[in-house]
Amino acid sequence: MKILVCNAGSTSLKFRLMEMPQETVLCEAKVERVGSVSSAIYAYTNLVRNIKDFRENLCIPNYETGIRIFLSSMTAPESGVLDTVDELDGIGYKTVLSKGFYGVHELTEDVMQGMRDHLFIAPVHNRAYLEAITQFKAILPEIPMIGVFETAFHTTIPEERRLYSVPYEWYEKYGIMKMGYHGASHEYVAQKAKSFGKAEYMISCHLGGSCSICAILDGKSVDSSFGFSLQTGVMHANRSGDIDPYIIPYLSDQGMAMEDILHSLSSNGGLLGLSGVSNDLRDIMLAMKEGNKRAKLAVDAFVNNIVQYIGAFYAELGGLDQLVFTGGIGENSCEVRGMVCNALHHLGILLDTEENAISRDGVISQPGSKVVVSVIPANEEIGIARRTYSVVRRL
Repeated sequence: MKILVCNAGSTSLKFRLMEMPQETVLCEAKVERVGSVSSAIYAYTNLVRNIKDFRENLCIPNYETGIRIFLSSMTAPESGVLDTVDELDGIGYKTVLSKGFYGVHELTEDVMQGMRDHLFIAPVHNRAYLEAITQFKAILPEIPMIGVFETAFHTTIPEERRLYSVPYEWYEKYGIMKMGYHGASHEYVAQKAKSFGKAEYMISCHLGGSCSICAILDGKSVDSSFGFSLQTGVMHANRSGDIDPYIIPYLSDQGMAMEDILHSLSSNGGLLGLSGVSNDLRDIMLAMKEGNKRAKLAVDAFVNNIVQYIGAFYAELGGLDQLVFTGGIGENSCEVRGMVCNALHHLGILLDTEENAISRDGVISQPGSKVVVSVIPANEEIGIARRTYSVVRRL
C-alpha cells in the first residue's frame, strides 16, 4: 500500500512516500519558501534509484504549485517511483488540532470545520494544513485523506491530569482541557525506546523550536507538558511556555495592546526573549561561552524548565526506566543533555560523557546507570504512515 505523508508549514511542504506495511521510503521531497515568486527551493530524492533533483530560485507562489511539482516528480519517467498518482492509497497529514476530534480521523468536512474552529489556538499550523489539504482534495479527490492529529497520542491521559481546575462547564461547553501535542514524535519514541532496554516507565523530551515533555507508561501517554494550546509547557525557541495567566490582564491594564501582548508571548518570548541573542540555541550557547550573562540565564532557565517537568512526571509515574531526548536540540545539543542529566543525578542517572559528546542515536548512559538515557532521532513520518495505513485499510 502506497501512503504519502505530508507535513505543511507556514512557508514549507515536506513529503514522504512509503510502502506500507513494510515502511520502505520510496521518495521524499521538501519545498521551502512557499509564497515566493523567485527564491523558492525544491529538493526531491528517489530513494529506490538514488536520483536527486535540486532546484532553487523558483516561482512557487502557493501550496498548489508546490504540490503539483512534487506529484510531477513522483510520477515522472526519469525520476518517479509511481506510474500515476492513482497508485496512491492514502495521504496522511501531521495535523495539529480539530475541535471535537482528538485522534486519527478521515478528513471529512466536519473534521476540517473543527480545524477552522480552532484557528485561534493554532493559527499558523491549522491554516497551513487547511490550505494544503484543500489543494490535495481538489487535485486528488478520490484519494482517502487522513489527519493524524498531534493530540491523538495523548487521549490516554487520565482525566484528573487532563482537566484544569476551572468551572467544569468550560470543559463541557468550550472543550477547555489539556490537549498535548507532538504526539507523533512521542509515540514513535515510545516504540523505538524498547530496543534500548526496559521502557515501561519512560519520559520523552522533544526539544527543538517547539518543546514538550511527555510521561509514558507502558507505551501510552499519561501526561504532557503541553496544555490547551501550543503556548504552554517548557519554554520554547520563541514561545514563553507556562506563565501566570494574570500577567496578561495586568499588562493590558498597564496600557499594552492585547495584540502586542499575545505576539510577544508567542514570537518574542522563550529562548529569544530571555537571551536577547537569538531563538537558535546554538547562537545562545556561543554567546554564553563568550560571557553573555543573559544567554547563560536563558540556557539555565531552559534546562531548569526541563528538569522540573521530568521531576514531576517521575513522581507521577512512580519510577523511571528510560529518559529519551529527541528533536533538533535533543538530538544535537550534548550540552543541554549533559546539564539536564547532571541535575538529575539523584535519580541514579550516570551519563557516559564520551558517548553523549558524539552520539545522535543510541544509549548515552553508563552501563551501571539506574535510568537508561538515550537519543532517538525524530521520525514523525513513520508514526503518521502507520496510523494512516491502519485507517485506510479499513475503509
